[in-house]
Amino acid sequence: MAEVTRRDFLKKAGLAAAGGCGVLLKGCASKTSYDLIIKDGFVLDGLGNPGAVADIGINGDSITAVGKIPSSRAQSVLQAKGLAVSPGFIDVHNHTAIELLVNPKAESAVRQGVTTLVSGQCGESPFPFSDGMFEEVREANKAEYGVDIDWKTVQGFLSRLERGGMALNYSTFVGQGAVRAAAMGYGDRKPTASEVGFMKTMVAEAMENGALGLSTGLEYTPGSFASTEEIIELARVAASFGGLYATHMRDEQDFILEAVDEAIRIGREARIPLQISHLKVGYPGNWPKLPAVLRKIEEARDSGLDIFCDRYPYIAGATGLSLYFPLWAREGNTLDFLTRLKDPALQDRLRAALADKEGKLGSWDKVLISDVVSDANNWVEGRTILEAAGRTGKPPYEFMRDLLLDEKGRVGMISFTMNEDNLKRILSHPLVGVCSDSEAVAPYGLLRKGKPHPRYYGTFPRVLGKYIREEKLMPLEAMVRKMTSVPAHRFGFARRGVLKVGHFADIVIFDPDKVIDKATWADPHQYPEGIPHVIVNGRAVIENGEHTGRLPGKVLRKDRREEA
Repeated sequence: MAEVTRRDFLKKAGLAAAGGCGVLLKGCASKTSYDLIIKDGFVLDGLGNPGAVADIGINGDSITAVGKIPSSRAQSVLQAKGLAVSPGFIDVHNHTAIELLVNPKAESAVRQGVTTLVSGQCGESPFPFSDGMFEEVREANKAEYGVDIDWKTVQGFLSRLERGGMALNYSTFVGQGAVRAAAMGYGDRKPTASEVGFMKTMVAEAMENGALGLSTGLEYTPGSFASTEEIIELARVAASFGGLYATHMRDEQDFILEAVDEAIRIGREARIPLQISHLKVGYPGNWPKLPAVLRKIEEARDSGLDIFCDRYPYIAGATGLSLYFPLWAREGNTLDFLTRLKDPALQDRLRAALADKEGKLGSWDKVLISDVVSDANNWVEGRTILEAAGRTGKPPYEFMRDLLLDEKGRVGMISFTMNEDNLKRILSHPLVGVCSDSEAVAPYGLLRKGKPHPRYYGTFPRVLGKYIREEKLMPLEAMVRKMTSVPAHRFGFARRGVLKVGHFADIVIFDPDKVIDKATWADPHQYPEGIPHVIVNGRAVIENGEHTGRLPGKVLRKDRREEA
């Protein structure tokens, strides 16, 4: 790490060394008491400036001093000598929702140094619900988690989170897939004018009550059935409230160039900032397309579009096994999909579609089964499709079909479709931030399910350990900026993402020489190493590597993000 003097650091951070103490919000360190002082840490301000050794004083939920602060003025001192101190990490693409009602400690996320989640991605959000959807979702969640759903809107969901408390800050998009399902069900058809009006009303209501913007998951039903023009109409509503448009594009493999063009068109015509989710190029035959993808993104930015992307630090993706089946087979609800899987007249078409997928993958040994629901089938978790199919004596297609039928469509998979060199180029690109694309889980209780993607536990430590310390993709302070001030500014999180007087005290303290992910494909439920302390809104949530049980997180609503 490149070091600078304390005086240089304070000058770059907008402070100044004077009389042995930094410029404070009120008074001088020698005359002011602090709830907590973080002492002698290597402070990375989140703005990309080189770090320097300094102290940080905290009162309540905010930073009130940066500089040289006498320990005698603190109620509590946290010694951070030899450790890096940075703003808490912001996970810009996350899927946590009901999980925070099951376990508000958010173990897998906060132990990575994540202090803020940006959820509601890929067109999925736990709202809005139609009356019919509400009863179905309510029964399913009560059966699986014991959680009673008592909301239909973003306002109700966020209020429920606030009543229960949570370990970190939470924000959310409204999902276009959820909106379309609430307005017109799961069918592949064009909406009527009244249905478009209803969808626009639901997006407006979500934006009025704090949603960050509109998200789409255009590989998933029913969002995938929407035309570009339909999405533009909804994105314009989000834009009118100052929101963003985040998209899991319509294709991330063979037609990725066309999908990027569509995303850019939506951003331009709706006049809305664009966030391309988990930027990737899948299947070996498409890997050489990455330079063209990046050129399109750069040219769009140069022409005036506010565009940014995110990515997780792994070459495998994770989603439902059903995604490998053609879109026509997935139309409608789960029962419709399962009925088609059982239809003898459709078997040749389905088998041919899966053979095409296998050809692009290279082999079904590139796909792991990550989770199932039933105990009878949990032996398949962590095994490749090829291995599991072989143990049953079935060809891969029949194995996948029968497993989906047994599990009523609820089978998770991890697919190795990406390239390490492409990953490094994406992560190091100035228009790409870091995301986990995960849910907050834990290695105990109801959230210890299956063998999830290691990104659930390891994303941010892996970036810091493997790709910064070992691979040296960029300076540490530059990557910290990508994970803190850049997303805070992009999503409008006022007074977050920077270690600065007057900002909220969302802080992670890590060992840059030891921080690393421990989660593996075979054993993913493992916390990372090298992150001993995490502070959220001025209160220690992780202390000496252990969760304190405190729940100081806040809901970050659009335009209401500074409320207590």
